[in-house]
Amino acid sequence: MRDATHALIVIDVQNDFCPGGALAVPEGDRIVPGINALMEAFPAVILTQDWHPADHSSFASQHPGKAPMEMTEMPYGPQVLWPDHCVQGTNGAAFHADLNTTRADLIIRKGTNPAIDSYSAFFENDQTTPTGLEGYLRTRGIEQLTMVGLATDFCVNFSAVDAAKLGFAVEVRQDLCRAIDLNGSLAAANAGLKEAGVRLT
Repeated sequence: MRDATHALIVIDVQNDFCPGGALAVPEGDRIVPGINALMEAFPAVILTQDWHPADHSSFASQHPGKAPMEMTEMPYGPQVLWPDHCVQGTNGAAFHADLNTTRADLIIRKGTNPAIDSYSAFFENDQTTPTGLEGYLRTRGIEQLTMVGLATDFCVNFSAVDAAKLGFAVEVRQDLCRAIDLNGSLAAANAGLKEAGVRLT
């Protein structure tokens, strides 16, 4: 068992990010057994959950003439337009049925503001609006984070980089993540993670 300063952060292991889902990550379901086993080694487990309103501005369906995976400009910067996914209360937004959610000390829901996307477990994509996760970890005396989940090059990446910037010691277990890899996004994410001081194991 890791000591009390160490937490496992499980990013977005939800139906829509697994095979058959609206924004499926290849082999996204294959990491679930390993994540469940890893939970037993951590005194604190936090799950994150994409939780979008149906009219979320990051959905291509909200931008006439645009298709999923195209880019657009938002007030906070460039934004990938996604297929509708992880809509609040739908089966797609639910955690994968095999994920051991009973071990979760906390579930952080993100992407709830229709005007802004939220990849990171710590901040929305404007890089200033907090989710509250940092405060929770600080008050519990947690200093070290191990991150797993979906997808390596988006939500895991943004979460890990933000955590490192906030002063946490961060490890990403690459064997327990899977990537979308959109136009070289995985290679770029890995480079950025290393530059931020995140350990890739």
